[in-house]
Amino acid sequence: MDKAAAKKEYKQDKRPMGVYGITNTKNNKLYLGFGTDLPAKINRHKTELRFGSHRNSELQEEWSSFGESAFQFEVLDELDQENKPQVSPAEELPVLAEMWIRKLEKEGYCVASL
Repeated sequence: MDKAAAKKEYKQDKRPMGVYGITNTKNNKLYLGFGTDLPAKINRHKTELRFGSHRNSELQEEWSSFGESAFQFEVLDELDQENKPQVSPAEELPVLAEMWIRKLEKEGYCVASL
């Protein structure tokens, strides 16, 4: 496959969008975020944390103190793009994230937004 074809295929590929969490398994603190390309968002967080340049200084401090093995990255929920093509992710994602924050706080997590 040539470079132009690979680029075209990538652009046509629907990237999973939704809510993700970064959990510190040592203190049960969960950092919650959302985005329109979940694999890219999670990869960016991991890279920034590994290089010590994450924009959330609290998360970076915990990463530096506890180490990478203390953290779990997971997709919590994805927007259904197939059955709701008219839905705007810019409107839906913050609502979905807020629902997850309320749910996780009820379950005893200390939740911080990214």
